[in-house]
Amino acid sequence: MVVIIDYNIGNVKSVLNACERIGIEAIISRDIEQIKQAKGIILPGVGSFNVAMENLKKYDLIDILNERKQAGTPILGICLGMQVLFEKGYEVKETKGLGYLKGNVDLIKATKKLPHMGWNELYFNKNNNILKYVKEFDDVYFIHSYMADFNNEEVICYTEYEKQKIPALVGRNNVLGCQFHPEKSGEVGQNILKAWKEIVKC
Repeated sequence: MVVIIDYNIGNVKSVLNACERIGIEAIISRDIEQIKQAKGIILPGVGSFNVAMENLKKYDLIDILNERKQAGTPILGICLGMQVLFEKGYEVKETKGLGYLKGNVDLIKATKKLPHMGWNELYFNKNNNILKYVKEFDDVYFIHSYMADFNNEEVICYTEYEKQKIPALVGRNNVLGCQFHPEKSGEVGQNILKAWKEIVKC
């Protein structure tokens, strides 16, 4: 069973539907015991970094997420859920993140209109099992105005916006994050979730 964390930050139902389409048995929950028993955890999110962290604290979810991360449970962050995996965010105000990945999250330095929204290509940066069923230059769907630092050590894939490299898929050990929305990215998004299903062994 996979638990999609419910912390009142985004549309968790679309993530649940995407999981069900590829045969992932998943539930939406913030129950500590259910999270403790999960074979994998998805941390979705739409909105601002500071509110996401406030809600994780409000629902007493940080300690259990830390515990599961240390235990090696696969964790997948999506969009804002990916961003809070980093050390700090600067949206609205400086806010401490979960710190599972190195680096900070700050506003995209762009002269075009933000958010960076729509389909964009993936460029491979390093090998990872999450890429098993996708090809370089496959398109996925983005909607965001903030981005993580480009850190070669943890960036699996990146995209480009105004000639700027933006981390698209990041990861270290059992923690992975997608800046794009796999649940809105058609067959490519399903293939990424399919690869993650195999990592989770669920």
